[in-house]
Amino acid sequence: MPVELSHPEHFVHVRIIIGMVLGISLSRLIVGLSEFIQHPKRKKIYPIHLGWVLYLFLTIIHFWWYEFSLAKVQVWSFELYFFLIFFTSVFALMASLLFPSSMDEYRDFEDYFQARRRSFYILFVLVQFMDVVDTALKGKTYFLSLGIEYPLQQGALILLALAAIVVPGKRYQAVFVFLALIYKVLWIFRLYDVLD
Repeated sequence: MPVELSHPEHFVHVRIIIGMVLGISLSRLIVGLSEFIQHPKRKKIYPIHLGWVLYLFLTIIHFWWYEFSLAKVQVWSFELYFFLIFFTSVFALMASLLFPSSMDEYRDFEDYFQARRRSFYILFVLVQFMDVVDTALKGKTYFLSLGIEYPLQQGALILLALAAIVVPGKRYQAVFVFLALIYKVLWIFRLYDVLD
């Protein structure tokens, strides 16, 4: 079957599906955060967990914003569509991991997060790899426009997360989430403040 160039409605269709999955992710985070306000005595805030919640919230919003660059994709294939749905589903999985349906087996969010930290950091690494693929899909010009900082940033995040999988130290995790959050904010406002 001959490959046809994409029509604008192809991108709109993909954007709607991506938006639905990301909406589920954001909803999970917002509902989870609201429980800290609803039940302050029962739901104790754990700073490392809260840091990753804020990081993921910002990352999802950022992802939704820069995915507008997919408008530059000339040919839409099922493989590309599947990749994007899978990518956004990983965000939903991470949000669900940060705010589980039940915490009956755990004392609090500290106990829960530390018990599930390996799963969280493995998904974090997966997101970084998928982000590189996603960026490459937008074309060589787009990828190169991000400069050398982009692959260095992705490599550093992957290495830091891999270390967090094996290093149980809470101080390390606290520094990691703090630096990741600050860097994410700076990166967004330096490169993505206006859609092009």
